[in-house]
Amino acid sequence: MASVIGFRVLPFFVSNSENKYGGRVQVRSLGDADAKVLSSDSVVANGTTIGGERGKGGTSIDQGNGHLRPKAEEKRRVNDEALETLKPLWNDGYGTETVRDFFDMAKDIVKHDGGPPRWFCPVSCGRPLKDSPILLFLPGMDGTGLGLVLHHKALGKAFEVWCLHIPVHDRTPFEGLVKLVEETVRFEHALSSHKPIYLVGDSFGGCLALAVASRNPAIDLVLILSNPATSFGRSQLQPLFPILEAMPDGLHSAVPYLLSFIMGDPVKMAAVNIESSFPPGQRFERLSRSLTGLLPYLSGSDDIIPKDTLLWKLKLLKSAAAYANSRLHAVRAEVLVLASGKDNMLPSRDEAERLKNSLQDCVVRYFKDNGHTLLLEDGIGLMTVIKGTSKFRRSRRHSYASDFLTPSMTELNYACDQIIGLFRVATDPILFSTLEDGKIMKGLAGVPSEGPVLLVGNHMFFGLELPSLAEGFLREKNVMIRGLAHPMLFSRMFESSSSEFSITDWVKVFGAVPVTGSNFFKLLSTKSHVLLYPGGSREALHYKGEEYKLFWPDQQEFVRMAARFGATIVPFGAVGEDDVAEVSLCFCASN
Repeated sequence: MASVIGFRVLPFFVSNSENKYGGRVQVRSLGDADAKVLSSDSVVANGTTIGGERGKGGTSIDQGNGHLRPKAEEKRRVNDEALETLKPLWNDGYGTETVRDFFDMAKDIVKHDGGPPRWFCPVSCGRPLKDSPILLFLPGMDGTGLGLVLHHKALGKAFEVWCLHIPVHDRTPFEGLVKLVEETVRFEHALSSHKPIYLVGDSFGGCLALAVASRNPAIDLVLILSNPATSFGRSQLQPLFPILEAMPDGLHSAVPYLLSFIMGDPVKMAAVNIESSFPPGQRFERLSRSLTGLLPYLSGSDDIIPKDTLLWKLKLLKSAAAYANSRLHAVRAEVLVLASGKDNMLPSRDEAERLKNSLQDCVVRYFKDNGHTLLLEDGIGLMTVIKGTSKFRRSRRHSYASDFLTPSMTELNYACDQIIGLFRVATDPILFSTLEDGKIMKGLAGVPSEGPVLLVGNHMFFGLELPSLAEGFLREKNVMIRGLAHPMLFSRMFESSSSEFSITDWVKVFGAVPVTGSNFFKLLSTKSHVLLYPGGSREALHYKGEEYKLFWPDQQEFVRMAARFGATIVPFGAVGEDDVAEVSLCFCASN
């Protein structure tokens, strides 16, 4: 049984529909034992209310994402019906909710009720996988808690998502908010001490997350900070803040509208539900229509942040930044900083570098084309970033085998169109396989669909055949192949504050693991389809004249491991890539 992947040199080588808003938000007060509904009975999310109920102890008790249960009941979020894994090419829902949905839901959730800050669970998150960790979202200046609206469905598969809502007229000082979040963190840790607790902080929420982490160094926390406001003292807008205080009330309605352009990119906000695979003309038409529909929402954002609230939030930002910066040395948590290159409100790129140097365990991903409101703009989904940086885990230590989440259809389409699109079109790869009767046919019918299966083959130039193999197995057989890769791909040695979400991150999204005996053992024990190149990096980086030459070790230990688990060994050969490379290099040399 064998498979072949081939690349052809083509002659030319040398040279989301709009989604209607259908959901609102219902939030329950966490101020006392008797929950109080904030919004009217007509306010629902996809036909179901969302919320979290808090007992006298002060902490929400919730089952799953948005499923309430009596607070006297023993803590148990996921029942026996919960899924343990995700099938390949699952629907992550990206693009089904947009920034317009954010403003629609925000108008309902900001209605004045006089209540304190509270947690709610978005119904759109659905039910998480079994043993999923909790994720607490800490909002930015708006305080609505809706900043993850684009990512609810994807995050809801892997996490139990709780969002913090700070009412518009609430004036809880920063220390009070820190204690509120800290109380929830400690309660959750007491219930599931073996699981990490994720704090996703957006702008102001980043300061809140760092403050909580500094006060709880013994708790296993994972911080994801999107353009954290710890650099508020160096904001480009500092000279304008005194003007806001003196501005007449009649002119304030224009301030949130102008701030929306400063804080984010309306074009990237409008492009969220527009697929990149559309022809340029159709994409431009849809983008224009989406942007036209979005602008009125931006002009009405003064209801979300009225003048007195805006002035209070600016004072709150100042105290939050000072508090967090004074305690950075005490942060022991694992930190991922997401920094925007076009942040017109904060010097986020410089701040990311400062945090990377100040914190003990900090990784940075830089998004050069995004603005301050990174989580509300078009681009890579937050769940994708978490997976690509190996930050998702269900216990104290990350496991490449058990903590792996299969790629979604959105991730596959994005990778094929945006990451390897030109190479894929230029080489036009074709897969062949051999049936049991010896017949060779196009496709992968000759490869078993049930594992464990071990694919063993030759590396071509730079291993560029890998994307075609992964895509072929996903699209044709709905099978995820787990590649054993060189450990250098997982090293943080060459990372910096300007490290973008790159091909090395995408390799992890699509199942690559460091090539070690223990990882090989774990993958075969879970009946996975494992991809192994015995020739390793030496074969991938071969010299001129070494095309299709194997550099395999004399003793093939993988055969013994495969036999132990009864794995089917499928040898394959990759041809054509070196020829493509030779043609392209000759063309470049001649020009």
